[in-house]
Amino acid sequence: MPSEPTVSPSVLMLIAGAKGAIGTTVALAAAQMTKDPEPILSGLTTAQRFPELGDSSQIAVAGWDTLPIPVEEAVRRHGVVPEAQWRDHASHLSRIEIRPAPPEKAPLAAQVEALQGDMRQFMARYPSARPVLVNLLPAAWDIAQLHRLETLDAMLQTTAFLPDLAYVLAAVLCDIPVVNFTPNTVEFPVVCREARRRGVPLAGRDGKTGQTYFKVVLASALKARSLYVDGWYSLNILGNADGRNLMDPDRASGKLHNKTQLLDEILGYKVGAAYGESSHKVHIDYYPPRGDAKEAWDVIDFKGIFGLPMSLRLNLQGRDSILAAPMAIDLARWVAALKLAGIGGPIPELGFYFKKAVGDGPPLTFQEQLAALEHLARRISAERK
Repeated sequence: MPSEPTVSPSVLMLIAGAKGAIGTTVALAAAQMTKDPEPILSGLTTAQRFPELGDSSQIAVAGWDTLPIPVEEAVRRHGVVPEAQWRDHASHLSRIEIRPAPPEKAPLAAQVEALQGDMRQFMARYPSARPVLVNLLPAAWDIAQLHRLETLDAMLQTTAFLPDLAYVLAAVLCDIPVVNFTPNTVEFPVVCREARRRGVPLAGRDGKTGQTYFKVVLASALKARSLYVDGWYSLNILGNADGRNLMDPDRASGKLHNKTQLLDEILGYKVGAAYGESSHKVHIDYYPPRGDAKEAWDVIDFKGIFGLPMSLRLNLQGRDSILAAPMAIDLARWVAALKLAGIGGPIPELGFYFKKAVGDGPPLTFQEQLAALEHLARRISAERK
């Protein structure tokens, strides 16, 4: 085993899907912060929060993946960051321990048991760090029957499950907070009940990185001015593994549902009701030349007084993993602070970061989401005293 870093990390991010584009970008960010933290800390919303966690620049990364290649090779393949910018971090990347994902065809109980063993070993390697599971697995099919299961034992015996579920259950049973950055549903009643009982924070679902973030901002602004949204057309093109995966209609359905439902919830009415059908359209296309540099177009039709039409155009040229990785780090620090304060169960106040927040009564408009974050931070501080 290569020598350990001399500074103890404050948070240990246990990443499911650690060799994906976002996971390797998180690893690079952690490596960068050991040498020159400012380029990363300047992009974190929690950089000045939660001093009780320790140094915000000291993050350790470990996890699981199906790819049988070194982390450095995964970084090179994804091409998110130019090699000239990460080559000096190769030795740090080589120390990151990524274990093979458990076989998906193995019984769920066996997967959970194996992952719990891995988690305990990771925690033993970083005994002073606060562990957090971050789910970055690809979009998957929803398993409707899991909503009907009433006990943990019944869920562990099932053979119809998402790959994500083994990681989430293992984390909850190890008292490790969970961040579900994927569009996959993991907040089943059994999982939420167990998380509440054990005081384990559960945050998710579907990280709100680019187009949807600005959709929330713009929809909130239009609502605040009492401007009626008559239609909203959104197109996304991206050429990374996420884009290819979302070409499967079954896998994309959850993400598209999260994106479309959100607008009606913010505005308080169904967009397109006057036409007898939704006029909020969202499309995702895999376009290989873009790679991780995704592009999004929005056409917003709205009306003012006298019902006179106006429109707005938005073109976002973003970088998928560069937007997502700091959010994953921020969320890991939020749930670590929540766990330290003794606050568990689904955390709807973290809706600022998600398309579909878990928990009851999540904040919807941009203004409400910012206010909810500040209230949650004050609650953490009060519980710590």
